[in-house]
Amino acid sequence: MNSFERSGSAPTTKQAGDAGEDAALAFLQDQGLRLLVRNYRTPGRGGGEIDLIMRAPDTTLVFVEVRRRRSTSHGGAAASVGWTKQRRIVFAAQHYLARLRVLPPCRFDVLEVTPTGVNWLQAAFDAGR
Repeated sequence: MNSFERSGSAPTTKQAGDAGEDAALAFLQDQGLRLLVRNYRTPGRGGGEIDLIMRAPDTTLVFVEVRRRRSTSHGGAAASVGWTKQRRIVFAAQHYLARLRVLPPCRFDVLEVTPTGVNWLQAAFDAGR
């Protein structure tokens, strides 16, 4: 029995989002990726946030946006990663990469978690303007 069942209350949006990230992380680890950072945020207002930064077996650095949806009736979670959100993720990735001496190959993935499973969109968008 989980804490939601014990309390009789529905999970908050944050709790549901955290559960989606947990599921996404477990899925990616099962695929051979290694977690480097979770919930990376740039300092200050107007910055960006990256849900998961992972290292693929081929050494590619993977910046992952996790989207959780109860249904796909509105185009699915990946459809919600619009241009503005992409720019914020790219900004955060640039901030993260600035501290590295050697730039590895990178990509931006979107992983949507739905009640029926996980949909992994590799290289869902790029850093180009």
